[in-house]
Amino acid sequence: MIDQPYHHGKLREVLLDRAAEFIEEAGVEGLSLRQLARDAGVSHAAPGKHFRDKQALLDALALRGFLAMNARITEAARTSGDHRARFVEIARAYVNFAVTRPALLAVMYSTKHHPDASAELRSIGEDGMKITRALITEAQDAGAVAPGERETLAQVCFVSLHGAAVLASSNFLDGTSTDALVHATTDLLWAGMAAGLPGTEGASAS
Repeated sequence: MIDQPYHHGKLREVLLDRAAEFIEEAGVEGLSLRQLARDAGVSHAAPGKHFRDKQALLDALALRGFLAMNARITEAARTSGDHRARFVEIARAYVNFAVTRPALLAVMYSTKHHPDASAELRSIGEDGMKITRALITEAQDAGAVAPGERETLAQVCFVSLHGAAVLASSNFLDGTSTDALVHATTDLLWAGMAAGLPGTEGASAS
């Protein structure tokens, strides 16, 4: 529940803030523009000025989520250290975001792949993968990892780290810390890329 009335001109952000809170508390199924209007203390019609329907709200929420997550990944990619150290920081940034906002992350990916997703969302939703692929390219050029299909390598990294994030956010680690899991996962991924993962031979220019 929003404790204070929104400032004039800020209703869109207030609705998005409350929507983000709501899905973490109760899931996306019960989310509605009508409920958000009640929480914000505005008329039922007011949210319609910013979002034509629930899907438009989810699109905007997912877009904002990707922008926030990509900012963390970008900052991690720019940290000092060698390619492996930066790879670990990117992984940590992604997993930590996923663990703190699991419901939002699920909405981000499900909405990105929805038939009505905006072109902007689909594009920005790929930025994290692009950053990872760029780092892999740099590492290949420097001889730190073996040649291979960069898109495939980036996808393998994403699948592995996303799985780690889901386990961590679901409290299925049986006492293993999230940071320890990130390090173990990145150690294995980097070792595989350094040796050359089967089926990824031949550097890709994409």
